[in-house]
Amino acid sequence: MARVTVIPVLLILSFFQHKTLFSTILASGQEDIKDALRLHNVLWITKNDSRVILSWNNNLTKEETKKYAVKYILVYKFFNTTKERKERLQEKEKIIHLKLHSGFNAKVKTQLFAKETEDIIKESDWTELIYKAPPVYIQNLSCIIYNITFFNCTWHIKEEAPEDIQIFTSYRHVGKVFACQQYIKNIKKKNIGCHMKEINFQPSRKINLNITVRNLRNSSRGLSYYKAFTPQTIEKLNPPINVSVSLENRSIEIHWKPPPTIGSARKKCFLYQVKITDHKIANVTAENYKYPFHKPAKKCAAQVRVKKEICIANKIWSDWSEPVLIHDEKTVDILLLSLTLFCPLIFLGGSLTYAFRRYRCLEVITMPVPRPSDDIKTWLADETHHQEHMSVQMEMHSVVTLGTTEKNRDENIQLQKCLKEFMLEDLQR
Repeated sequence: MARVTVIPVLLILSFFQHKTLFSTILASGQEDIKDALRLHNVLWITKNDSRVILSWNNNLTKEETKKYAVKYILVYKFFNTTKERKERLQEKEKIIHLKLHSGFNAKVKTQLFAKETEDIIKESDWTELIYKAPPVYIQNLSCIIYNITFFNCTWHIKEEAPEDIQIFTSYRHVGKVFACQQYIKNIKKKNIGCHMKEINFQPSRKINLNITVRNLRNSSRGLSYYKAFTPQTIEKLNPPINVSVSLENRSIEIHWKPPPTIGSARKKCFLYQVKITDHKIANVTAENYKYPFHKPAKKCAAQVRVKKEICIANKIWSDWSEPVLIHDEKTVDILLLSLTLFCPLIFLGGSLTYAFRRYRCLEVITMPVPRPSDDIKTWLADETHHQEHMSVQMEMHSVVTLGTTEKNRDENIQLQKCLKEFMLEDLQR
């Protein structure tokens, strides 16, 4: 007993004399403790149609489970992909949806944390598992919603698929199951797509698509694949509506309105792109776009397209709107000419108005004619009477001239000349 009690005393004395050495020994001792605990994980798979339940367990004691916080690190990656998914879980299982993947690699690690400080006390090594799913005979699955109530899905059949298989689809939405209304077939009469219409979509409720591959030669249960969609993420909007072009302050301004949608129609939800001839495509969040007018090329046109990106992630752009001409002889040239002439006319009118007011030109132009004197009135009356007298004489001489014979015509002409000279002399007096 004396020998047993001496060892702790010596260790205590050594601790106070050699703190640094003891710290090194303690650090290496923690690693030995981790290895000595030898935590082990066990992985297994439970199949459930197109999803599998990955479960695991470890060799922790009940005391360790109560004393420490237990967490699990799960890492898995589907075949033929490069993205690795990593999750920290407290449960001992994970549901993995295969979708159209043919399997995955997974590994799990157990970690113990101190409840007070959340420091890692110990952890296990990785436990790995490889799961190979039944063969998948379709690829490139794509679904879109358009025109509010239309739903289309298309896929390709792999070359290695058996000749006797056929593809069938249905979908579940808002608690109801709907069969495909119309299949799209290839040359071999295999279903490669499904078209559905007049569907009332709930934007916040998922669409669960079920794809079943059946062998037509036997009645065995076919292979089923599932894929879920959020309606707004696969909606292809119609092009923007009411697209118009106007010329304002030497700039071209394009206006439009958003199209109808199954989800939120708030302005901030939409992202637009504007395409103008000989210009780069511009991203716009407003419902208008303006750029300086620098005499664009002939037949310059503008188009707009839209998608949802702000409220919800959607990668599908609408088609481009119909081109709206910006520059031709009937639009911008006329507007530009009108603008060019209108400004100088306004300036000229303002200048004339200022000059008239400054120099009283209008008063001079509109000044009334003064009343004539009595002498002028008498002269005008005499002149009028004299002209009437001369008119009477002219008429009398005309009658005389008409009554003469042809022989005396020359004499009459000479007489008329004399009479005219006499009248002129009389007027000059």
